[in-house]
Amino acid sequence: MMSFDQNAFLIIFTASMISISCGLLGVFMMLRKMSMTGDAISHAVLPGIVIGFFVSGSQRGLEVIIGAGILGILATLMIDWLRRKARVQLDASIGITFTLLFAIGIILINLLAYKVDLDQECVLYGEIAYLPIDLWITGGGQNMGPRIMYLALLNLILVGGFIYLFFKELTVTSFDENFSMVIGIPAGVINLGLMSMVSYTTVSSFEAVGAILVVALLVVPPATAFLWTKKLNQLIKITIGIGIGIAILGYYLAYFFDSSIAGMVVSVAGIVFLASALYKSKLFSNRFGTSTKQESFGN
Repeated sequence: MMSFDQNAFLIIFTASMISISCGLLGVFMMLRKMSMTGDAISHAVLPGIVIGFFVSGSQRGLEVIIGAGILGILATLMIDWLRRKARVQLDASIGITFTLLFAIGIILINLLAYKVDLDQECVLYGEIAYLPIDLWITGGGQNMGPRIMYLALLNLILVGGFIYLFFKELTVTSFDENFSMVIGIPAGVINLGLMSMVSYTTVSSFEAVGAILVVALLVVPPATAFLWTKKLNQLIKITIGIGIGIAILGYYLAYFFDSSIAGMVVSVAGIVFLASALYKSKLFSNRFGTSTKQESFGN
């Protein structure tokens, strides 16, 4: 039986990895002015999760990840088609896409409820507090530790590797998509790759923090970091720092108030954002003499 300290470390470590993975992707989503596309994808993957779960009979099946990935790409293509071909505004395209696909996912859950052990709360909210008892047991009966922790670690490695390998391409396409195409960077492929990573991050994290709270982790830490710097490298570093900080503080506040850990983590993120916005606001600046001069983006 693990002690409280061991459980705390495992939960904080896993929550930090999820926050960092979401934050890193969220930085580039924000720079592309597509933060709410992440919201659309996190909701749109629900039908894929349900279908994959129905096929495999397990939340751990590869079919779940494949289904979510396909739906994430489909959502991206739908948003892009509505925006480019149907001349629908981006915000409307996002709203139409994620509400349609999310509604289909809810209907599928209700239709297949008698066949699969999956409900809306499992997908929407998650519960990282169960992490210490959801163990990975090998075929030989060896206890390898919390299963979700390994999923979060694998996700962080994949996200970090993707950003490291395609950092230049992601940077150029985020700031000027037309220029990137002129110099031979396949902007469409890079965009689909980024959306696919968002899809995978969503499905690998929904058991721990839920699909809805993934959205907050995709948006809030990068947005907070953006208040403090306009330099890309610093933006990434601050986002990582915020991700770790909210995981630690959120866990202990949840433990103290006996509430949802994931919900508290995101609440702390929101408070940090509001505090940062207040500090950087003109009202505060004029009162205390803090400079609000905007920096230009750079490395």
